[in-house]
Amino acid sequence: MKTLTATEIRHKFGEVEGIKSEPVLVEKSGRPVAVILSYEDFQRFEELEDAWWGEQARKAASEGLLSVEETASWIAERMNETPTE
Repeated sequence: MKTLTATEIRHKFGEVEGIKSEPVLVEKSGRPVAVILSYEDFQRFEELEDAWWGEQARKAASEGLLSVEETASWIAERMNETPTE
């Protein structure tokens, strides 16, 4: 994957080659901050994510859904907070 700095992207975005063939990693102060990818790749990722969440919903429906109270409790446990009503 090609790597460019945020400054290079800001000054040369129109000249960035390769975005259609591979993602470009953007770094700021030597740390990765973003990835630029082609619109086609973005759409493919969106479709994969939608399919994954659809499968998760099907699994949840087949295993039984949580009530509102159970959901609030589950979230609170993971956030180390007490559930609110």
